[in-house]
Amino acid sequence: MSFAKKLGNLVAHRIPILTWGREYDGRKLISDLIAGFTVGLTVMPQALAYATLAGLEPQYGLYSSFIGCFVYTMFGSIKDITIGPTALMALMTYQQVIDRNVDYAILLCFLSGIVQIVMAVLHLGVLIDFISIPVTVGFTSATSVIIGTSQLKSLLGLKIKASTFLETITEVSHKIHETRMADLGLGVSCIVVLMSLRKLKDVRLHKKNTKLTKNQSIVKYTLWLTSTSRNAIVVIFCSFLAYLYESRGIGSPFLLTGQVKPGLPEFKPPPFQTSLNNHTVSFGGMISDLGSSIVLVPVIAVLGNVAIAKAFASGSTIDATQELLTLSLCNIFGSFFSSMPITGSFSRSAVNHASGVQTPLGDVFTGIMALLALSFLTPYFAYIPKASLGAVIVSAVIFMIEYEVVRPMWRSSKKDLLCTFATFIACLIVGVEYGILLGVGINLMFLLHSSARPTVYVEKAKTHDGKEYIMITPENSLYFPSIDFIKTNVGKAGETSKHLPVVIDCRYILGADFTAAKGISSLINEFIMRKQPLFFLNVRKEVVSIFQEIIREDFKYFNSKEELEKIIKDLCSVDCELENLLDPDNADLHRRNFDSKEETNNFVV
Repeated sequence: MSFAKKLGNLVAHRIPILTWGREYDGRKLISDLIAGFTVGLTVMPQALAYATLAGLEPQYGLYSSFIGCFVYTMFGSIKDITIGPTALMALMTYQQVIDRNVDYAILLCFLSGIVQIVMAVLHLGVLIDFISIPVTVGFTSATSVIIGTSQLKSLLGLKIKASTFLETITEVSHKIHETRMADLGLGVSCIVVLMSLRKLKDVRLHKKNTKLTKNQSIVKYTLWLTSTSRNAIVVIFCSFLAYLYESRGIGSPFLLTGQVKPGLPEFKPPPFQTSLNNHTVSFGGMISDLGSSIVLVPVIAVLGNVAIAKAFASGSTIDATQELLTLSLCNIFGSFFSSMPITGSFSRSAVNHASGVQTPLGDVFTGIMALLALSFLTPYFAYIPKASLGAVIVSAVIFMIEYEVVRPMWRSSKKDLLCTFATFIACLIVGVEYGILLGVGINLMFLLHSSARPTVYVEKAKTHDGKEYIMITPENSLYFPSIDFIKTNVGKAGETSKHLPVVIDCRYILGADFTAAKGISSLINEFIMRKQPLFFLNVRKEVVSIFQEIIREDFKYFNSKEELEKIIKDLCSVDCELENLLDPDNADLHRRNFDSKEETNNFVV
């Protein structure tokens, strides 16, 4: 294949729009337009709410909502995914913005993109595999609780400043007497309405196994659209209510979002220095302040995006490197438009999928709606009650608490449950960054323990003709952490059955190293000294080559059980003959005359 053709294939692979764009038609355009518009109704209230959650002014949520859509249209490989602000990214951004300024959020977005593109180039998406499902469950459940708790101030109409779960609980308990009943009533009402509207799409209008009539189809689609647009409907209604109070000069009884800066964001490089408390903070100082979040935020973003990609891939293979590359470009380009860190949104991607999106072009229409909102709707955003945005967030994250996995984990693996609870509690007490690090650390400890202390099965076995031997089956590969443990177990089994051959079944041993080979060599010598046979069965070629370099001729291995049993049968025959020869009542031995001890030994051998 010529270089030009290889280059063309690579470009087409890395820019998928060049492939699916050739088959684009009017039917797909209409489907993408409807889906993009529907997702846009969802993204606007969520963007405002997530910006508030991140400790930023509301317009930054919309700034973060359009660039990712445009970039993903060109480079994304999954048609359903919508990139933008999420509750999790907002929470992790808030940890870095509190007591600082928005420049830290924008720089974190840029650095997240840089880390992700490095991961893509080095194919480090495999690192995501070290974050297990139990850790992810504990992490997402804890962040849901933290996010929900952080909205108590909006739902209760309180003015508090807290950066952690415990601080929020403490501050709310101290100021609970200052609760504004109007905000509380509005917030609770919004949650009830949002939960009810969420179920609206599941209303059945026909009997099972029967087709919908035309009118039923129209009604069902209307119910679905109402359910899907519930956030926008609730926020618009509450804003209209607040506007009525303001227009009559009464004054709104609710705490409002306030003035939202109109217009599109300025195109400019991300800030590599900032001014904080009348002091200039250099790039190095900002890096130091951001700390571990520079790595954790992009890794968590990738974890979420890949999980969403797998959910909507419809069984097709996911190119993790392509998703990494695309997400990195979304964050890098987004930082030039004052975006905070972004990733795929599961809720909006689900809406996109349910809306019948055909290609990633649907994201373009979602991005256009965010731009239109910034251009024309910002004066009206000032009337949005904070309680309604808090209700939107609470209604979204409450379903991220995965309590239903506790029972199956308890039944299947209590170690996983321990890992989940440790991650959950640590995230609540010491923070989400340290919580996930602790969870990964505990997971690695379990992995290292199972590697250093693998299960070793010991049992008595018999050949087809009834000859006994000891079968030992290690459940792991032979590497330096486990070799002493396996050697000890094999040695004990041999000591307790000195009269029987010992066989190590290597079916699960996929590899070995130099330390393991030296350990096995020492083990073989122990068996030779006590004149007990030690054999190896089902040994892979790569393991044989490693062992033979160290052990050489003393390494006795067999590829089939038939060969092994033949040798054991021959050994047992020799042993029986020796017992007969050495029996004091053996007449044949008495009839023989030997001139020396050496001659006697030679006869026995």
